[in-house]
Formats: sequence, C-alpha cells, structure tokens
Amino acid sequence: MITTDFAGIPAVTGTGDVPGLPTEAELTRLANLFFEDTYGGALTDTLASDGSLTKAAASARQYCPGVISANENPADPFTGAGEVKSYSPSVLSAREAEEQSRQTAGSADQYAPSTGLYGGTPEKTGKAGVGDQYGNDGIIIGSKSLEQIRQDFPILQEKVNSHPLIWMDNGATTQRPKAVIDRLSYYYEHENSNVHRGAHTLAARSTDAYEGARQTVADFIGAPSKDNIVFVRGTTEGINLVAQSFVRPRLKPGDEIILSLLEHHANIVPWQLVAQKTGAVIKVIPVDESGQLILSEYEKLFSKNTRFVSVTQVSNVLGTITPVAEIISIAHAHGVPVLVDGAQSVAHIPVNVSALDADFFVFSGHKIYAPTGIGALYGKKELLEEAEPYHGGGNMIADVTFERTIYNPAPNKFEAGTGSIGDAVALGAALDYLSGIGMPEIARYEHELVGYGMRELGKIDGLTLIGTATEKSSALSFVLDGYSIDQVGQYLDSQGIAVRTGHHCAQPILRHYGLEGVVRPTLALYNTPQDVDALVRAIKTIH
Repeated sequence: MITTDFAGIPAVTGTGDVPGLPTEAELTRLANLFFEDTYGGALTDTLASDGSLTKAAASARQYCPGVISANENPADPFTGAGEVKSYSPSVLSAREAEEQSRQTAGSADQYAPSTGLYGGTPEKTGKAGVGDQYGNDGIIIGSKSLEQIRQDFPILQEKVNSHPLIWMDNGATTQRPKAVIDRLSYYYEHENSNVHRGAHTLAARSTDAYEGARQTVADFIGAPSKDNIVFVRGTTEGINLVAQSFVRPRLKPGDEIILSLLEHHANIVPWQLVAQKTGAVIKVIPVDESGQLILSEYEKLFSKNTRFVSVTQVSNVLGTITPVAEIISIAHAHGVPVLVDGAQSVAHIPVNVSALDADFFVFSGHKIYAPTGIGALYGKKELLEEAEPYHGGGNMIADVTFERTIYNPAPNKFEAGTGSIGDAVALGAALDYLSGIGMPEIARYEHELVGYGMRELGKIDGLTLIGTATEKSSALSFVLDGYSIDQVGQYLDSQGIAVRTGHHCAQPILRHYGLEGVVRPTLALYNTPQDVDALVRAIKTIH
C-alpha cells in the first residue's frame, strides 16, 4: 500500500494478485475520476456487458507490405468497408522509393489525411490542480518520497534556457539515477574484463556481475530462469532476432503474421522484411476511437495459416495499454506464439512474463533508467532451443572445425562476440533501483499523474489529445490549433520543458488519425504534478 497526496483521490489498497497493485475495478474507478468530466461520462460507458469495446470497428486488413494499387490510400489502411487488401511485399531503399515516386508522379495524393476522430476540444472540468496544493515530499511512492526520487537523478538539477529542466521525453529515453551511474563507474574501476573462460580474478568478477545482471532481469520480469534472457542492444535487435531466427524459417508463401495498428516501426519493418523474403502476409489489428485494440476484430484475423503475433504492450505515441493477456490467450487457443514489445511498458507497469504466458518479451535498457545500447529478450526455453543462431562468432560456439560447428545452448548461442558488459551490469542496477521502490507503487503513481495530465491538458482551448484509452500510460500526445508541432516543441524547450515532436516512428497509427506528427510529452516516476502544471502554463502562454 502507498500513500499519494492527490486531492480527491481515494486510497487504493491493492487487493489484486500482486500486493499493492490496484485491482481492475480500482483502476477503473481512478480513471473515471480523472476523465468523467473531460470526455462526457465515465469511460466504462464505452464497454459492453461482456467487456468488449462498443465503438464501431474498422475492418480488418491483410498486407503483403509494399505495392499499392492506384485507388488505395496508405495513409489510412482502414478506409473503405468490408474488403480485405493484400499487397506484394517490398521494402525499398531511399533510391528505389524515389524512383518509384517519379514513376507514379501525377497520381492522386497517396497520403490524403483521413478525417480526424476528435472534432472538438474536450470540455473543461474546473477541478483544482493538485500540483499547486502539495509538495513532492508529501507524495510517497513505495519506499521513497517523490522528492527523494528526484534527488536520485542528478540531471534533473540542470537548467535549460535559464529554466529548471523538466524532462518529458521519457518515451524516447529516460534519465539515469545516481545508483546506475555509480554502478557503471564501479564496474570500469574494479571489474572490467571480458567474460567467461578467463583464468584471472577480474574475469571472474566481470562474469559474476554480467550473469548476476541476467538473473536480475529474469527476476524483474518473472522469467523462470536466467537462461531465458538474451542480452541484445535493445528492443529493435530483439524483435529482429526473433523474426529472423525463429519465425522466418517457419514461414512459407501465404502464411500470416498478425501485428497491430499501434506498432512502432521496429515492430513493423522486421516483419515486412521477413514477409518479403518468404511470401508471408501481414494482418493488422484495428483500433477504436480511443486508440484501444478491438479484440473482437483481432480474433477474426486468425486462420489456419496464422503463424505468429507480435504486439506492443504500450503504444509509444498514444500510451494505450493493450490487453496483452487476452491477446496471448486468444493466439494460444489457435496454437500461435506471441512476441510482446515491452519497450514502453516495462518501466511503467509490473510485468510478469510467466503469468502472461508470453512466448517472447523484449525491452530496451535506456527506456528503463539504464544505459543505451543494452536490452533484453525473454524467450521460452523450448522456443529459444528451436530458434537458429542470429549471428556467428565467438562466445556462441562450443566447438569449431572447418567441417562443422557446434554452438552453445541459449542464451549464449544468440550472443556472438563481446557484449556490452558494463551496460548489462548497469541495467541490473536500474532494475534493482526500481524494485527497491516497488513497481506496483510506481504504476499507481504514474496512472494518477497521467490522468491528471490528461484532465489539465483537456482544459486548453484548441488542444486536441491524441489517444484517450481508459487504460493508458505515460504519453500525453496532442496537437494545438494554429501552431505546428515544431513551433510548440521549440517554445516548450525555451521554457526548459523537453518533449518530442514528429511521427515518433509510428506513422501508421498517426495517419489513421489523419496526422503526420504530434507533440508528445511522456511521463516517468520522477515527474511531478508541478511539471504538468508548468507544461499547461507554457502551452497557454503560446497563445
């Protein structure tokens, strides 16, 4: 149980399966407190009695990505009704794309925006901002106060353009606590060596630290063994590894891969490359108006040819928390394995891959307060054993002759060459830091802060929030009438507020909303209600 001094918010005791984590009913109650005035009625009103979303569903589509018919609009693949589109796979270089563009010059605009789903600005709530009433010492998150957490991050003491830094670009990368910085320094000062097989003391220290970090990752995400954890450079490499090592060898022409409209490009392009080489096709789960996946449409996508599902747990641009437990359950009922992209979830909500029954799960260290260039892939033991090696070289082999090579079992068979040892050790330190605070408590605090941010931003005339699902994390994406996203981003930077603008490597979902980019503030455990208030004041000042 935690105590968070947000005015008007009843205490959450956490009676679910995870101690301290709110039950579904409690989360819904909290969500309705934040959103009922802003969006005209409790968000649970959009749910049918069976729990399914009642918004009109866009038709499911099927893709062999690439070649587009003259009357098809790639900006929004869900225009039209009832028909299933299919495309020959083609992933083009910039030169090839330019040549194709010249050949099709004069045709209708391929990226004509679809009608936006949000025609007006949200109604004002008139509720008082909690940021003006409570200091950071009064907000307790697990084992620490919010002020203590902020003091753990040295960079938050920086000033930018004569203003205190307000870091709201956490969706791109998080900042590092002193514990992580110190652990990385200690490694290079006292333990630095290549791992495995060394006959000296520093090799033993380095190996112990490296393998200890692997165990920490396994414990943090609920994996049964550290041997389920493969160190990779990040989420992108992890997805590519699964696509090339496990999925591609099992595909033949006409086989199907299911993705969702919410995906980051890192969970689209690897599958396009695989589809292009094998003749497989890609199907896409549609979303409702709030940005949540439509499970009833998802189940309709399965056929006897479906071979794999890969889906995000949290959208990097809308913040939607997807129902991955149900997604996995439905896929497994059809005998289909699932990869979960946890890049935007693992720092914000508790993850247990065993409880989810995920086949693969991948995340990046730099999104969870660890260094760049390190991440982790979880895979079920039997699936990792089936998968082919991704790279060849040292460390992944057991014996080599010119006649044949025997490679090591997983995870080593996927870790050719010298890995990012110090960064892996620092990743372990980052996870220990979060575990010391408590992930259920972090999730609850961030849930409340995101709700507060949505409500306060919703009061601003001319501001349209993009992504309003009931279950939502971190992202507060928006557009502002009369101003380009770059103008907004640059002005916020002049006020010391760091946000990201652009398409955020999620062009399909943005084009579904008729947009080419949004302003994206993204929150983390060290952000405060006062940060949200400063963001709101700055946006109002633009006017």
